[in-house]
Amino acid sequence: MDDLILVAASGLVREVAETVAMAGRHRILGIVDDDPALHGTSVGGIPVIGGIDQLYWDRSSHVVVCAGQGIVRRRIVELLAAHEIGPSRFATIVHPSVHVPPSCFVGVGSVLLAHVAITADARIGRHVVVMPNATVTHDNILEDFVTLCAGVSLAGHVRVGQGAYLGANASVRQYVHIGVDSTLGMGSALLEDLPDGEVWVGAPAARPLVRTGAGERAPTAIGEAS
Repeated sequence: MDDLILVAASGLVREVAETVAMAGRHRILGIVDDDPALHGTSVGGIPVIGGIDQLYWDRSSHVVVCAGQGIVRRRIVELLAAHEIGPSRFATIVHPSVHVPPSCFVGVGSVLLAHVAITADARIGRHVVVMPNATVTHDNILEDFVTLCAGVSLAGHVRVGQGAYLGANASVRQYVHIGVDSTLGMGSALLEDLPDGEVWVGAPAARPLVRTGAGERAPTAIGEAS
């Protein structure tokens, strides 16, 4: 079994730890996080052994970045790269219930949680997180640092840009492109391309609008739309 250190004491870190235990390929040494208040505590029974600088002298353990948002994962990976911690150090974590077909690809550092469905000719980039019961169908492309929350459904030929975040139970029509660092709110149905860096919500999903005068206010927070 290979040694493994988890980065970021998040809710996701507990999910990853459970998946690691079930897969039986790694032995978790601990969690690192730059919040000093967490040092010496534990998360899900796993000790927080110090800050990220703990990785700079440990040159043998594998690493998984467990921050829930892709933008944060990207910053952490860039920080580690500056200290010569590169792709060869990152583990890829796949729940035993997930079958990755031979025509599909999963990049280093990515996490696929329980019952993710992947069909054919899908490409999942580096440091992507796909949460339980999400569906990645034929010819989908998930660029690096994408996050698909639980129950997300992608029709065929969808491309999800780097760092994009798709909320729980969102669905996306075939051939739609989701932009870099964009957000699709939970429960939304996306029928057209979502531009870079924007937040869309609703069914069908659209750019949120706020009325500053009297009257109704359209949803502005992720998941507010019903």
